[in-house]
Order: sequence, then structure tokens, then C-alpha cells
Amino acid sequence: MYSVTNAWSSGFQGEVEVMNHGTTPTGHWTVTWTPGDGTKISQLWNGNLTTSGSAVTVTNASYNGTIAPDGNTTFGFTATSSSGIDLPNGSITCTFS
Repeated sequence: MYSVTNAWSSGFQGEVEVMNHGTTPTGHWTVTWTPGDGTKISQLWNGNLTTSGSAVTVTNASYNGTIAPDGNTTFGFTATSSSGIDLPNGSITCTFS
């Protein structure tokens, strides 16, 4: 679940909640999305950020990869936005391994 928790004229702060709706604990998780046009992630916490072109990938930190059944974890970030767009372009994908 993606949410904008704060916004200002040149950027915003966001949070992503990663939920395990399965019946077994997760070992690792990966979240991917494409930010809106003109948006760049500037800082991220509680995860590991990589970018490729316009795509953003966040993987779990060493301490929050395991999510119990019906449990969750969150990561947060700040971003700059020259367009004022604070929502992803398309869907967010979450995978577990």
C-alpha cells in the first residue's frame, strides 16, 4: 500500500506498507514501481533502493525481510518532483521469496 504522508512545492514524503497475506512467513520481499514523471527518490529508509531507468526497486533491509502471516512492515522515502506528481505511474508490484 503506497501513501503520501507529506507534500511540499518541490517534493513529498511517501510510505509503502508491505503486507503478507499468505500462510507462511516471508524471507525476502521486493517492491517495484515507476514514479510519476519528473519524480526522483532522494532518500529511503527501512529498505535498499536501486533504480534502473525510470523504474524503482526496493528490497528489504537485513532486519525486516521476514514478515509473519498477516503481518506487515513499512519503508519510507522522500522524493523531489519537478512535475508535482506524487503518485506512481501505473501499478506497484510486490514479490516475496
